[in-house]
Amino acid sequence: MRYSVSCTTRPPRAGEVDGRDYHFLTPEQFEELVARRAFLEHATVHGHRYGTLRAPVAEALNAGWDVLMDIDVQGAASVRRASLEAPPADPIRRAFLDIFIRPPSLHELRRRLEHRGTDSPEVIERRLANAQVELAREGEYRHVVVNDDLDRAVAEIERILDLERSRRA
Repeated sequence: MRYSVSCTTRPPRAGEVDGRDYHFLTPEQFEELVARRAFLEHATVHGHRYGTLRAPVAEALNAGWDVLMDIDVQGAASVRRASLEAPPADPIRRAFLDIFIRPPSLHELRRRLEHRGTDSPEVIERRLANAQVELAREGEYRHVVVNDDLDRAVAEIERILDLERSRRA
């Protein structure tokens, strides 16, 4: 499996590395990629732009890899549309699988965000408000996994991936 490194216009957090955690872009660089239709999906989330570059995803899929994308509900809806609209031979259409990973509760999500210590109280409130909107859209996904225990959630995702791979085979 390959991880798709997203692009963003937000500044790096402490310890984040360009090209590993995100491709950190200026708003102008991001807009240039939008104009070139280089993104498989892109959206504004928490006041910043985020996007997934199409070329690396297609290259990895064509090489036989599964691709993991960490995207919000807007991005997932865009990729879902792109997969349905793509020609049958397009690797995006052949490989699309969506899994909604939800916190056990908004209370727990607040605790995790506060414990992380990287966001101001205002940003945490905005993230919690966005989370409520996103949680209302979990029914759009084929699979939902509750991240209440990391080992259990990972095992459930592995089971889903194994099931989907066996269906494709």
